[in-house]
Amino acid sequence: MRFLLRWSAALCLLLGATAIGAAQGSYPDRPVKFIVAFPPGGATDTFFRQIANDVSAAVGQPAVIENRGGGGGYIAWQQVANSEPDGYTLLVAENALAISQALYKNHPSKFDPVRQYDAIAATGSTPLVLAAANNTPFNTFAELVTYSKSLPQKLNYAHAGAGSVTHLSFEVVRDGAGMDTVPVPYKGGGPAVADVIAGHVPITMASLSVAKPLVEGGKVKGLFVTSQQRSPALPNVPSVKEIGLKYADVDLEFWWGIFGPKGIPAPVREKLEKAFQSVMANPAVRERLAKVDTNSTFAPSAVLRAKLESEIKNWSAFIDAKGIKVE
Repeated sequence: MRFLLRWSAALCLLLGATAIGAAQGSYPDRPVKFIVAFPPGGATDTFFRQIANDVSAAVGQPAVIENRGGGGGYIAWQQVANSEPDGYTLLVAENALAISQALYKNHPSKFDPVRQYDAIAATGSTPLVLAAANNTPFNTFAELVTYSKSLPQKLNYAHAGAGSVTHLSFEVVRDGAGMDTVPVPYKGGGPAVADVIAGHVPITMASLSVAKPLVEGGKVKGLFVTSQQRSPALPNVPSVKEIGLKYADVDLEFWWGIFGPKGIPAPVREKLEKAFQSVMANPAVRERLAKVDTNSTFAPSAVLRAKLESEIKNWSAFIDAKGIKVE
């Protein structure tokens, strides 16, 4: 009897392991959901939609985009962290993932991407553009600085949400230029940019992929790009080096990477990493991204994890030194 019980237990373990192995071997056998932590129209949403069809082809199943804006990204980030680690719910992340960890060290959620996420692959990067509404009285960054210092009240600027890339990046710019400003948070970069286009808020930071058609179409004014050289995508807009801005040792470019909940089986992670390596190396994808000055910058999971940890450290140093707090 004891032998039969042991045999039954061993058989159950064997069948369970076989089933798990078979599931991993057939991955993916249904659509893969990619969560974007901000509404449609923002930088991360725009970036992933440019490669979504290629990702679908590479993984062999539809890549379904789900926008979960709000909470400065935490709603989406926690959704992914709490998902089953089966490779069917992934996060399209940006710098905000690191910035928020530096900004909200005691967040009630206790969310920690280093502890709760598996890194899959780094995918791309792009400079930011400081964009101004057409109804503003300044046309250059120097004029903006002078104008802001002449106001009896502080100058408003729009951003994609507390702790977002566009929020903290402008804080770096503001600090370097000595401007006194008031942040106006939105639920994503899309709504923030829309209000600048409408002239309701004077300035915002936006990714180059978002700002390029707006500057070219005359809907906003581009004051500078955060790259060290002028962008071929916006050759008439000066670089951050040209305007002479001195700023903290942080990365002022958008970068994107794919993460999943902690515990994704190694074979599934490897399939996903190889899929993104294939997509980002595709000449057609690289050409498509280059047209909006978005760099196809694939890096494996270990490099992405190291990037996340480094960004948290560098942004923490800036935020702590400047005493930046968000209610």
